[in-house]
Amino acid sequence: MTPPLHRVLSDEGFRIFFPLAAIHAALWPFLWVALWSFDLPLARNVPPGLWHAHEMIFGAWGAALIGFMTTAAPEWTNSPRPRGRALWGLAGLWGVGRMAGLVGADILLPLSALADLVWIAALVLWLGWVSWNARTTRVLSFMGWIFALGLAGAVARWDMMTGYGPLASDALRVAGLLFLGLLGLALARITVPVTNVVLDPTETSSPFRPHPGRLNLGPGLVALAIMGELAGLSPGVSGFLWIAAGAGFMDRMAEGFVGREAFRSEILVLMAASGFAGAGLILLGASRLGAPWGEVAPLHLALMGGLGLGVLAVLAIAGRFHTGQGLGLHWQTQAAFLLAGAAALLRALPEMGFMPWPPGPLHLLSALLWAAAFALWLQDYWPALSDAETLDRH
Repeated sequence: MTPPLHRVLSDEGFRIFFPLAAIHAALWPFLWVALWSFDLPLARNVPPGLWHAHEMIFGAWGAALIGFMTTAAPEWTNSPRPRGRALWGLAGLWGVGRMAGLVGADILLPLSALADLVWIAALVLWLGWVSWNARTTRVLSFMGWIFALGLAGAVARWDMMTGYGPLASDALRVAGLLFLGLLGLALARITVPVTNVVLDPTETSSPFRPHPGRLNLGPGLVALAIMGELAGLSPGVSGFLWIAAGAGFMDRMAEGFVGREAFRSEILVLMAASGFAGAGLILLGASRLGAPWGEVAPLHLALMGGLGLGVLAVLAIAGRFHTGQGLGLHWQTQAAFLLAGAAALLRALPEMGFMPWPPGPLHLLSALLWAAAFALWLQDYWPALSDAETLDRH
């Protein structure tokens, strides 16, 4: 007998949370720009811009993080995967956390803050339990970064509830940069097997073997730069640290040049995610050293371009592997990569003076391209994610 949809979706974390990440990433920025014109209907004490940053980090990227970790960690550690009620419980907590941010409801801040902190704490504790039972350290780095993300989120929510604002802005910037560290860790785990499958589809050899000392170079330099931020280093010193962190991601991008196979969309999107993240961090560092642009545009280049393409890459590659389809992306997903990259460039480059301002509402056009990217991915993958025939094919 064919299992019902709710059982199919709760069989593995990616089946619930990848669609939730795509829906949130597509709809929330579009509503914020197109429907509410950078305002939120119930926002009173908390600036809408803080809601925007918080919801992208803990909403869209948060769902992608839950789906990735609950799918990948059991595979890495040969442990039982969360299923059924455990996954629906996490999805419920994540959903409650989004209730306030959707419309900027200050009155719901305590409830949504608690829900977000509970799912983050649950993820950290579960990773600790998996690590202990499997007697492995393979997930401890993710556990530490997610714990730090939870601390930054708690500080941001506290400041949002007490009505101050500047501390929340700083905490959310740190949270976004922490997500870049998580992106670097994820790319290090994904790039090697994907590249080896591309180079040798028979999987009988491993021709791609990156230098182990550079495997986590980007995340390590991001951690160093964040510590510099928290220590209150001068703009000049922190600027050089961010340039170094960006160079770490550029090094990851350079590893993608593996011959003509580098033009495969699976490799190109992984390279582009690192490239956007690296360019954004380098330009952020340059702004600290006196470049004629602010920090908002480079951060969007890193967090919208780098994280956006990184999340789409994870959604696409893991989504195919775990539904038994192997590599070979459809045109919808390839178009989604192009649209997300174009949206990030359109959001950041005119503000920095690297391209002329296009006619019409710039941010609306960027939001439309962004929404279309995630909608295309969802349209491409929903049939496989919801199909009971694809269960346990990986």
